Amino acid sequence: MKFVDEAEIRVEAGDGGNGCIGFRREKYIPKGGPDGGDGGDGGCVYLIATENINTLVDFRFHSVHRAQRGQNGMGRQCTGKKGDDIYISVPTGTLIYDKTTGEKLGDLTRVDETLKVAQGGWHGLGNTRFKSSINRAPQKASTGSKGEHRILQLELTLIADVGLLGMPNAGKSSLIRAVSSAKPRVANYPFTTLVPNLGVVSVDERRSFVIADIPGVIEGAAEGAGLGLQFLKHLARTKLLMHLVDVKPYESIESPVDSAKKIIKEIEKWSDDLANKPRWLVLNKVDRLEAEDNQEELCQAIVDELDWKGPVYQISALKSEGTRTLMFDIMAFLEKQTLLEKEHESE
Repeated sequence: MKFVDEAEIRVEAGDGGNGCIGFRREKYIPKGGPDGGDGGDGGCVYLIATENINTLVDFRFHSVHRAQRGQNGMGRQCTGKKGDDIYISVPTGTLIYDKTTGEKLGDLTRVDETLKVAQGGWHGLGNTRFKSSINRAPQKASTGSKGEHRILQLELTLIADVGLLGMPNAGKSSLIRAVSSAKPRVANYPFTTLVPNLGVVSVDERRSFVIADIPGVIEGAAEGAGLGLQFLKHLARTKLLMHLVDVKPYESIESPVDSAKKIIKEIEKWSDDLANKPRWLVLNKVDRLEAEDNQEELCQAIVDELDWKGPVYQISALKSEGTRTLMFDIMAFLEKQTLLEKEHESE
């Protein structure tokens, strides 16, 4: 299925039904009085988050969504039927904006969470409502109000605990394959990953987290180069970023340090929030180092040149060397973050 993470839709709530002008007419009651009923309320439009879909592609083909109009009132003080509400399923992690005003309407982050995006019109009143001591036979009823019409901008940001950063061919897809059941395509050319991939890493019974393989970020990504501008936003919800660096790239005149600095620069240009997230340095493909290469010295040189202050790991995603320790450490970090968040909420 084609991955689509932005869509524009039009939602139209139902109009309220009109009130009825009616009078009671029975054989032995010549002056029965007014009996016009109220109209029904118009249906509302809701968005509901679901785990069964993971892309907004369907909205490219179905962009207009209308709720039902309220039924008009009837005689004998019968109220019109309320219009049916409609619920539009969207992926979990969808942000909703009013296209016209730019206002953020909501953020659906939990399964079955709902958001009303268009209010149905209110019902009109029948002439029974206007009866009074000085107006026994009112010839007046009110019309139902119009339902809200809105153009919505939907943006999907993936919900993952850990996001992978790195130049194309840094080994992000290989790491996803090594530690989860996700099987993204792996090949030795730029932009092997064209869409984000999510993998669930299970380190123990009832201990798991979600890791996101974001398409390669290159120099100029924050200004729209390559795929970075389209997918950098998917890192926004992550709690931890892992910066993968190829310690010995194939036929490359660019050093691992220069490649890493370019990624760091793009993250800082994209947003301060992203730049300030916890980041771990993962030196990948250590299995490619030859006998004459001193692994520890080479890796330490990269760390020193980057002036890296955070955790550093040496792994081979292809051969699953060092990945188990890395995954357990990530799980421990995420569990600690969850405890801190709960303590903060309870204060």
